[in-house]
Amino acid sequence: MNQHLRPQPVPFIDLVAQRQRLGKTLDEATSRVLNHCQFVNGPEVLQLEADLAAFSSARHVVSCASGTDALLMVLLATGIGRGDAVFCPSFTFCATGEVVALVGATPVFVDVDEATFNIDAASLGRGIATAKRLGLKPRAVIPVDLFGQSADHDAIAAVATGEGLFVLDDAAQGFGASYTGRPLGTLGLATATSFFPAKPLGCFGDGGAIFTDDAGLAETLRSVRVHGQGSDKYDNVRLGLTARLDTMQAAILIEKLKIFADEIGARNVVAERYASGLGNAVTVPRLAPGCTSVWAQYTIRLPKGIDRDGFAATLKARGIPTAIYYPKSMHQQTAYRDFPVADGGLPVSERLSSDVISLPMHAYLDEPTQARVIEAVRDAVSACFAV
Repeated sequence: MNQHLRPQPVPFIDLVAQRQRLGKTLDEATSRVLNHCQFVNGPEVLQLEADLAAFSSARHVVSCASGTDALLMVLLATGIGRGDAVFCPSFTFCATGEVVALVGATPVFVDVDEATFNIDAASLGRGIATAKRLGLKPRAVIPVDLFGQSADHDAIAAVATGEGLFVLDDAAQGFGASYTGRPLGTLGLATATSFFPAKPLGCFGDGGAIFTDDAGLAETLRSVRVHGQGSDKYDNVRLGLTARLDTMQAAILIEKLKIFADEIGARNVVAERYASGLGNAVTVPRLAPGCTSVWAQYTIRLPKGIDRDGFAATLKARGIPTAIYYPKSMHQQTAYRDFPVADGGLPVSERLSSDVISLPMHAYLDEPTQARVIEAVRDAVSACFAV
């Protein structure tokens, strides 16, 4: 082999393979929208909401323009605002805490479990005590189903019920997973998800949805979605957003949802191969009892003493992409570092931010390609310890 030839890069997420699988069904779906020209609130939007409700077992689904809008709409619909405390894990994407600050409330950051990366109920309890000491009113908690695995919703619900909080589940990465046999979308007052293209169920742009069994909340959310309008579009009865899902994205998601269950199965096969091939070299993610995952990311932890940047560079040289979710937890970021954190600090979040790294993960990662990734990871780890 010519040593000067660069190895063929491995896709981190392979949207091209999925596009090829769906083939002309996507072309036909988008053509129907182009032909009827109902680009806003077209028939595909209602169909998608019905399909998502059937998939998740939720009674009501309200589609929207993004996962961030999904979270924000629920906070607006429930009247969260100044003086209220909303509890968020710090080890997550910024949107979870961002929406709390946008409505004028205070995000209180709590720690996560070291094994699952998801919100720690004990830290949530300490965060509630912190909020009360600061004179804030505890109102809600936003657990995150991080990297595709469900949070411990029973433990969270026990704390939330005792303190009079409602639960807004951030399933932006976890839609399609389940908890003790219950699909995400039916836990808590509402569940928000994202259809960003890199998500397990993604459209060809931005998109999101809210799932709830509360008919009154669903009605309010539909008002919030369109500027807070009432019975007449020029009689706005509350503050709202322009947060509709485009008809074109709905048409694409209808077709992708048809193969979603099959893709989830394929992702789990990929995760099992990683666990088998890497379990004695790095710390691989583990499913908590009663949980399933859609493996939005496959995130490992590197052994102590390994330089993460050097590890990533070594893999990149062999055509293996990596990503770091998240190099800074939210409470460490400039925009959020002045918000309160739970008593005792957030040591787990800080440790995770220093040593996690994610490997290629998608439903179309074939065994020979994945074997190449596994070999590169093992070689990079061995080389670090051989120095």
